[in-house]
Amino acid sequence: MKNLKVKMFMFVMSVVLQVAYGQHHIRCLPKERDALLQFKAAIVDDYGMLSSWITPDCCQWEGIRCSNLTAHIISLHLPGQYNEPLSLGGYYEVAQRYISGEIHKSLMEFRHLQYLNLSFNDFGDTNIPEFLGSLTNLRYLDLSSSYLSGQIPTQISSLSHLKYLNLADNNYLNGSIPRELGNLYRLEYLDLSYNSFEGSVPSQIGNHSRLRYLDLSYNSFEGYIPFQLGNLSNLNKLYLGGDDSALKIVSSDQWLSNLNSLTHLSFISISNFNTSPSWLRTIAKLPILRELSLIECGLSDHFLLSFNPSNFNFSTSLSVLRLSENSFTKPMIFQWLSNTTSNLVELDLSSNLLECTKSYYFGLTMNLLERLDLSDNGFKGEDLKSLMNICTLRSLYISENNMIENLSSILHNFSSGCVRYSLQELSLAYNQIRGSVPDFSAFSNLKKLDLFDNQLSGKIPEGTGLPSHLEQLSIGSNSLEGGVPKSFGSICTLELLDLSNNKLSEDLTVIFNHLSGCSRYSLRELNLGQNKINGTLPDFSIFAKLETLDLSINQISGTLPNTLKLLPSLKNCTLIITS
Repeated sequence: MKNLKVKMFMFVMSVVLQVAYGQHHIRCLPKERDALLQFKAAIVDDYGMLSSWITPDCCQWEGIRCSNLTAHIISLHLPGQYNEPLSLGGYYEVAQRYISGEIHKSLMEFRHLQYLNLSFNDFGDTNIPEFLGSLTNLRYLDLSSSYLSGQIPTQISSLSHLKYLNLADNNYLNGSIPRELGNLYRLEYLDLSYNSFEGSVPSQIGNHSRLRYLDLSYNSFEGYIPFQLGNLSNLNKLYLGGDDSALKIVSSDQWLSNLNSLTHLSFISISNFNTSPSWLRTIAKLPILRELSLIECGLSDHFLLSFNPSNFNFSTSLSVLRLSENSFTKPMIFQWLSNTTSNLVELDLSSNLLECTKSYYFGLTMNLLERLDLSDNGFKGEDLKSLMNICTLRSLYISENNMIENLSSILHNFSSGCVRYSLQELSLAYNQIRGSVPDFSAFSNLKKLDLFDNQLSGKIPEGTGLPSHLEQLSIGSNSLEGGVPKSFGSICTLELLDLSNNKLSEDLTVIFNHLSGCSRYSLRELNLGQNKINGTLPDFSIFAKLETLDLSINQISGTLPNTLKLLPSLKNCTLIITS
């Protein structure tokens, strides 16, 4: 009898432990399985995201998680999946896997649901369902980037346990933000960015005392930023304003001074920010602020002159500063920033009106600076001398400036300093740089080089040296002639090569042969479109990892080679073959 009791005790304990630690398999509840199938019936599933939704046990279906104790569905995780094609000139997203249709009301059956993620799908400009407000156990709700439209239903305010709410990047969500959202007292994350919300920012958002992340940027709000945001003492990240915004900052800076937990602050197009220096003084005193963006806020040289560096300094924690789309004209801003910041790692001054007087040296003394964006200003090639001794600089963007000199002389202006050893990314695109393609091997650690849309001409000299670690090279939209030197094929890390829209006229077979060194094992994107390349289509199979190939608008003849089928990685291929 005693042994029987011991065995029974051990059996019970075994079951308890298996349930507690998820080892005991629990099948889903039939009623909830039926509800999932109703949800599936309203979905267009072109990419097979719900292909596993056919077996008896719905707890084993993709995106579904059930409670180990009750078998109720507690999580529905079905975000679309996107990839980022290799592109030197910018990153863009192409949907690879998503669902569309409608969000069916059968989800109301999931009273125990705690997590719902349907982001990055396509729900065809339908509204956010009001019935979501009945899922009162939700802690996490993400409907971002799903083409939803209409207004936020007030029923969302019934989700009293909600900690995370993301409705960003739906573009067509509109109307005003319901004041009832202020009732979500447990909310820690709120993102409503990139929509079409209008009206004022409700003061009730200040009720979210636990909020750590708030992004209301890129909407159409107007009026004053409510001072009640100063109640958000736990807030780490705050993003306000945007291109279509008409927000203003209130005259008192007291609310800002209360946000001592801020690590990230972004003001975009805050129209009256430049009317009083007190706001910037308050921001500079935020003790742990790491990233500050004051974009398109009307800042100017005159505004900076109201601050004396002897009694004004940013917190030593500040490492990222973005001041793009303002009205700075003189390089004195570099000296001012050198005197008021000590630990900047990233500085963005793009889209200002900056230019140097002749032979002006603005020598930056930022010993930690790694990323500098001076795009869309008026700098000349000789101004690069001022950057040659920033020994920590890794990324430099000077596209869309006033560079009209020879490329060799431009590179010489800073190749004699230590920056040539630290640079990993250099963009000189969209200038009017002249001359031939020089040797780049002096920049020994360069990984990305963008010379797109300049006025480079002539043949690329045979033996032109490239950095041994180069990954991306774009010299498209110039006036280069001839072919591709063999040295380009000897770079074993080269992933992207763009020579499109030039005047290359070499036989395609010769070009492929010159690229048949170790780069054939690394190339993922090859763009030779819009040239005068002739010949027939050669063997493609040598490029083992090629994903994108553009040979359009050339003078290529022949038929498609059978080896094209031997490239399983090829996703995009553009060929126009003459008869």
